[in-house]
Amino acid sequence: MTITDIKINTPHSLTPRQRLGAYLQLIRLNRPIGIFLLMWPALWALWLAGAGQPPWPIVAIFAAGVVLMRSAGCAINDYADRHFDGHVTRTRTRPLAAGLIHPAEALAVFAVLCVLAFGLVLMLNWQTVLLSVVAVVLATIYPFMKRYTHVPQLFLGAAFGWAVPMAFMAIQGTIPSDAWLLFVATILWALIYDTQYAMVDREDDLQVGIKSTAILFGRHDRLIIALLQGLMLLLLVLVGRSARLGLAYDAGLMVAFGLALYQLWLIRDRDPVRCFQAFLNNHYFGMAIFIGLVVDFLVAHFY
Repeated sequence: MTITDIKINTPHSLTPRQRLGAYLQLIRLNRPIGIFLLMWPALWALWLAGAGQPPWPIVAIFAAGVVLMRSAGCAINDYADRHFDGHVTRTRTRPLAAGLIHPAEALAVFAVLCVLAFGLVLMLNWQTVLLSVVAVVLATIYPFMKRYTHVPQLFLGAAFGWAVPMAFMAIQGTIPSDAWLLFVATILWALIYDTQYAMVDREDDLQVGIKSTAILFGRHDRLIIALLQGLMLLLLVLVGRSARLGLAYDAGLMVAFGLALYQLWLIRDRDPVRCFQAFLNNHYFGMAIFIGLVVDFLVAHFY
């Protein structure tokens, strides 16, 4: 069942199966790209903080927390954009925009998911519990920033990247300078992929009054994305040198560099379909870095 199958209904007329489908589409479990983009920095941080051997219970807590908080973020994002999504081609069939879910229901979903995620964090040390409060605040305010600033992606990056200091605190009980370098790199990554994402909706966003870096960068968007990609990779090189990582990590960064070039090729004509493909390609970008990390630590462990 797709959203188009039930969009003529109202919340009161939906069958239980249709209502469940609307809820699942609200939290976008059918589109896991957001989970991947949030998961990769968390995994980078966990493996760095644990020197290649992070405690598996902590890894499980962070993995489940990523899924819950990404789902919560989708719910609060659709609540914030409920008056705009119906005017944007790509988002007009979302459950709130289509009238399938009441705004209060979206807020309730957000609250329940945040409580579940907080319950997971309570199994970690008290410092990480305190940091989790910041994560909830960032997830709550980000969707509203596109009304007030052309750089809401900075808030998205902070929200997605906050798992980095949390991971180091959970494992090491402190947040070293490497963690903050990785956090900044994650913010830059969000500026990259969410600008590509915003390039898909640029014309619609201009009409409805939503702000984004795609609008702010204008005709310089591709150049700025390229510069951000270079700066992010440079920060990741510095992280690797500080952590004394070797050739496998460098190989992962080289693959990521190749994928960055591919993304620039995809957005060369600013075609919305190809811009969206570039956005999706960031999943493999993050994966390449993680695989390089894992292999590097495995090689170091055996040799």
